Amino acid sequence: MIVTKATGFARFYHATRYSMKGIRAAYASEPAFRYESWLVMAMTPASFFIAESGLQLGLMIATLLLVLVMELLNTAIEAIVDRAGTEFHALAGMAKDLGSAAVFFSLFIVAVVWSGIIWDNFF
Repeated sequence: MIVTKATGFARFYHATRYSMKGIRAAYASEPAFRYESWLVMAMTPASFFIAESGLQLGLMIATLLLVLVMELLNTAIEAIVDRAGTEFHALAGMAKDLGSAAVFFSLFIVAVVWSGIIWDNFF
């Protein structure tokens, strides 16, 4: 049986639906993703008051979105590891720890960028 993939607008439509499904799944199943989503929703309006240029605004919002991207990837890694088995394996633990470390560093990037912009604009 030959399966044809959607092209053009239909492909974009289906890809968007799958993305929204993934975001809803992460929000429903991952408390960390919910907390970080709330953080992004609170900090995005603040960025409009802090930023003094389009570049600063873009950097501030991009770093916030980076946290969500990292959390989604971390959640995907955890889902794959959990699907593979429930028994302890050092590599499975390392995969989960590395995903968590990626989220940690993305939060650190937010702190560095936002602190630098706040320092430049207010001190």
